[in-house]
This record gives sequence, C-alpha cells and structure tokens, in this order.
Amino acid sequence: MIENLPLRKHKHNGLTIEGYSRAAVQSYWRIPELKIGFDLGGCPWSFTGTSTFLVTHPHLDHMSSLPTIVARRRMMKMSQPTIYMPEDSVEATERLMKVWQRLDRGRMYAKLVGVKAGDEFELSREHVVTVFPTTHTVPSVGYVIWERRKKLRPDLADKTQDQIRDIKMSGEEVSVEVRVPIVCYTGDTAPPGLDACEQTYLSKILITEMTFFRPEHRREKIHKFGHMHLDDLLERADKFQNELIVLTHLSTRYHDGQFRKLIEERFPEHLRQKIMLWV
Repeated sequence: MIENLPLRKHKHNGLTIEGYSRAAVQSYWRIPELKIGFDLGGCPWSFTGTSTFLVTHPHLDHMSSLPTIVARRRMMKMSQPTIYMPEDSVEATERLMKVWQRLDRGRMYAKLVGVKAGDEFELSREHVVTVFPTTHTVPSVGYVIWERRKKLRPDLADKTQDQIRDIKMSGEEVSVEVRVPIVCYTGDTAPPGLDACEQTYLSKILITEMTFFRPEHRREKIHKFGHMHLDDLLERADKFQNELIVLTHLSTRYHDGQFRKLIEERFPEHLRQKIMLWV
C-alpha cells in the first residue's frame, strides 16, 4: 500500500477511525466500515476508494484535496464521488472545479451536495446522517452518523408470533425505528458548535478539536476565530457521555508532549479514560 501522507488508525467497537489532523496543515478522516470520509485537507492513497465525503467547511486545510480524489477516481475509472458540504460553499466550489478541469485537461466530475443545519440524508439502510450547525469563520457544519434498526412496537410485546404476523398481513406496521448516534464529527468550531447538538455528548465516538491549551491563550480571541481551548472542554466535563473522544486539530505551535501532559494533569479521571489525543 502506498503511504504518501501521515495516517493513524484506531479501532473502536467495530469501527476503524483513520486520519490525521493538525491546525493549518491538513485534516482528513475516514471510517471504512461506514464507507465515508470527513474533510479532504489531504487524500492518502487508501482513501481513493471511498466515494462519499462529508466536508465541514471550505478552508484549504479541510478541502484542498477535493480535486485530487476526483482526478484519481477518474483515472482509475471509478464513479464520481459524492461530496456533502455547506450549501453556501457549493457554487464557488463548482467554479473552482471547472478551473481545475481546464488546468488538468481532464474531466472533474463530482456530485456536490449542499447541506444546512437540520438536514438529514441516508447513507444506507442501516445508517443515516444528520447535519448540525457549528461556529467558525466561514460557513460550517458538523455531522452525526446514526445507526438505525427496526424494533417490535412496545405495545405488541405480549402478542404471539401468529398474532404479530396477522397484524402485519393486515397492512399495519408492527415495528418502530430505533436510532443510536454512533459517530459525531464537528470539524473546526468554537464552543457553541459543540453545544448546538445534543449528540456531540451522546454519540459513541466524538471527533472534535482542541486547538489551544495554554493558560495565556485568550479564549475570547480563540473563539472569535472558531476554535476551542482545553478549558472549554473542562467546563463541559460532566456532559460527555461518549465511549471515545478523539481530540484533534492541535496547534502546530506546540509539541505533542505538551498536550499529553496537560490532559494527564488537568482532566478528571472519568473523562481522561475516554480521551484519545490524535497525534
């Protein structure tokens, strides 16, 4: 396998998280079991086979490799990818792709789908995506992936199999849909984006940013530029019901050991056990 970009992997509860993120450098993620990726600041060769990406916002370190994956898939005679992104970004992205097509002299076909907070769309029979608002310097959104299953209606629990079959044969629905949030990806956001969606705190896996951590960093300035500070997470420590919290998008001003040290020193034990610092 060609490894042309940094790529870390971690398995949790049947899902593989793959990717890399560093502030102002590149952010790109993939969950192969769900056949989706998040953001396209880079495109490792192994991501080429993934045809659906959910882009949070159009900053270069989150979307600059869109032409790359489109061109690679064309070259390998794969179908055009489907790219979900904030609806305010679609028109400019379409223009950009036309320019790249002229430069590349090869067709740049991709299905660009604009989304906004509150939207919902299907990935498969088992999975659906909802979109929530985040807070950044450009139009931005986050995504929640839900697992959905059919479950027998509670009021039919005391019925026999024959009775349930008869009810179903009469045309009456005997099951209800049950949804569980399994992955939440925020992209870059100030704290209001984290608070805008209940599932950020309830999804089994949360992938979110912690760009800054030093006490002298002025949080009001950090928030103005659409990012979060370690203290923002500490203030919400009791809200996180997630099984795994991936903290990412760390500032390039500091080395990884400084982040690890602060998490060990400052995060409460119940939260620290859930955290994976993605470095």
